[in-house]
Amino acid sequence: MESFDKISIDQISKRDLLLIVKSLEYTYENTKIDDFINLRNNMVKELCFLAETSEDDFLKFLEK
Repeated sequence: MESFDKISIDQISKRDLLLIVKSLEYTYENTKIDDFINLRNNMVKELCFLAETSEDDFLKFLEK
């Protein structure tokens, strides 16, 4: 297996990406482990930056 430092999300569907975000939220709410909500927030923040949109608009886009 090749090692890698970064991965590309261009092969992840909107539905799968929304599922990841919601899963991180759910896990945080049920465990109170900050790493889960921090990962969710960092992912969403970076994706919003790349999409040049707000978090609310980005999440609405994923939910369509």
